[in-house]
Amino acid sequence: MLKSLSILCCIGSLVGCGSEVILTSNEVTAATVKSHQQTASQVDLNDQQDFVDAKRGLVALEDSLQVKDSDDQTIWNMTDYRFVQGAAPDTVNPSLWRQAKLNNIRGLFKVTDRIYQVRGFDFANMTIIEGDTGWIIVDPLTAKETATAALAFAQKHLGVHPIKAVILTHAHMDHFGGVLGVVSPEQIIAKNIRVIAPSYFMEAATSENIIAGTAMARRSVFMYGKNLPRNATGHVGSGLGTGPAFGSFGIVKPTELITEELTTKNIDGLEFVFQDASGTESVAEITFYLPQLKAFCGAELVSRNMHNLYTLRGAQVRNATKWSSKIDQALQQFGHADLYFGSHHWPVWGNDNVRTFLTNQRDLYKYIHDQSVRMLNQGLTGVEIAEQIKLPPALTRYFANRGYYGSLSHNAKAVYQYYMGWFDANPAHLNPIPPSQAAIRYVEMMGGAATVITKAQNYYDQGDYRWVAQVINHVVFADPDNQSAKVLLAKSYDQLGYQAESAPWRNFYLTGAQELRNGIAKKGIDLTQMTDILRNTSVDKFFESMAVRLNSDKAADLDLTIKITFSGLKQSYLLQVKNSVLRHYPAREDSTAETAGTITITHPLFIKMLIGQAGIKDTLFSDELTTDGSVLDIIKFLRLFEKPDGQFNIVTP
Repeated sequence: MLKSLSILCCIGSLVGCGSEVILTSNEVTAATVKSHQQTASQVDLNDQQDFVDAKRGLVALEDSLQVKDSDDQTIWNMTDYRFVQGAAPDTVNPSLWRQAKLNNIRGLFKVTDRIYQVRGFDFANMTIIEGDTGWIIVDPLTAKETATAALAFAQKHLGVHPIKAVILTHAHMDHFGGVLGVVSPEQIIAKNIRVIAPSYFMEAATSENIIAGTAMARRSVFMYGKNLPRNATGHVGSGLGTGPAFGSFGIVKPTELITEELTTKNIDGLEFVFQDASGTESVAEITFYLPQLKAFCGAELVSRNMHNLYTLRGAQVRNATKWSSKIDQALQQFGHADLYFGSHHWPVWGNDNVRTFLTNQRDLYKYIHDQSVRMLNQGLTGVEIAEQIKLPPALTRYFANRGYYGSLSHNAKAVYQYYMGWFDANPAHLNPIPPSQAAIRYVEMMGGAATVITKAQNYYDQGDYRWVAQVINHVVFADPDNQSAKVLLAKSYDQLGYQAESAPWRNFYLTGAQELRNGIAKKGIDLTQMTDILRNTSVDKFFESMAVRLNSDKAADLDLTIKITFSGLKQSYLLQVKNSVLRHYPAREDSTAETAGTITITHPLFIKMLIGQAGIKDTLFSDELTTDGSVLDIIKFLRLFEKPDGQFNIVTP
């Protein structure tokens, strides 16, 4: 998912809005209107079947849905999106507007006998399956607060039933982060509640993106449009859903892991056949089939949009062929299903429709892979492939294949990257000078900033916004104080955003325009809401994170070893800085390594240090920490590490 939204990349959307003056432009050009008309010609926007399906089985509607945290701060407000109705405004791609309207349908739905879904209470769906003696909860949303609200809403209309099991389909935050709003660790033990997840779930859920989490966090603000106004010139959704909720994130350790390709389990009287779908949309993922109900839960292996082979917030590229083959496996194993339901969007009913859905999703990713590889073997680069690749009519007309979240363009580039990496083999691109330096020379060679802006304005008037953005970006990087250039670049981003069918593309463009006009939002990243996740993260992962924050200049010529002992955990590590590299090892009792000092610290205080609640001075004088050896060397060691604030520039140098 967020997608993929896993751990620290999610934190980026906790960045506040600041005090913007100008948010977006209301100007809509003739070229943008023409672009909308071209999109409308590709699909039947009058087709109402998805709306019929999205409303099917409605038990109760929650029209004024707002969820607040313990500080009375609103973390989820679907009333902000009441404007998403009627015909598409000219500031929104009509196909994306249709998807936003569908994602805006919220409430409690009866999917079939014994299966209910709460949709619209968060980015993803919470599914409730009735066992013989209680409920089986599938994917308890992103945050404790929204999960609590969704469960309470279901209980209000269906009655209160004991929870017998929780299924965490995959290791992205929007599918497990709200688990503490459904069950507690104490209840799991006391009531013998089963928690079922894919193999390596905890590893994937607590460590994915932790090393590059700061950069991913910053970029996720762009991808999910966190700071955009909720209106027709701003945020209308995220394609995969409205957007993630950001409250209190939690996690619990699974009691059972799915480790085989296909695994059958009986859960409270119902037979579940689990499919291992790891290495597709998520590093760790499962789907399942319910033979008694002829119902297939596709988790996020399939969804009602084109997903990301590469997610714009930053992540490792996903394997398109494996993704397609896992969908094919599901089709072969569970293709007699009469019902599909998933972690996002609305269900599919009827065997023919389910098979068509799975077939089209399978062939979508296979087509992108095969045709991208065909063209790269002809010598085309990723950019050239993205410009040329087109889906066949049968795939492009199918709404569930439209690029509302991923896009054909950046997914084709992802396939190129998967096989060929960053280098396109052109020697001129082997060692280019950095963007700011190049920008100064480009602008000089083009006749100066004023000339470039004048010429670019002509291209803007012709509707060539991609070229305007590419050219004027040089002017902004050469002179970030050039207001005329920033205004024109922001205007081109506006139009590109209004034209985009992909919600993340729209959010990127419009957030870029917003930051050109107003700068970066002042509020920093709040890590305190990640405390429960961090408590369950292996300390090894934090040492890996420390290693990539080591200031190599400060560490030059140092050879320093510190021992860290976690009181309570009975774990000790040696941390050595040498050759401007940090390495860590479990400390053995028979170790003869010389240490400059020893830190004995509680795990909770260590977490506070990581999330910035405790500085060096606070830590050293805390009752939860003791030192042995050279305090000066310990302080020197701790000061070697940077604490990035995640507020770096993107649209300016």
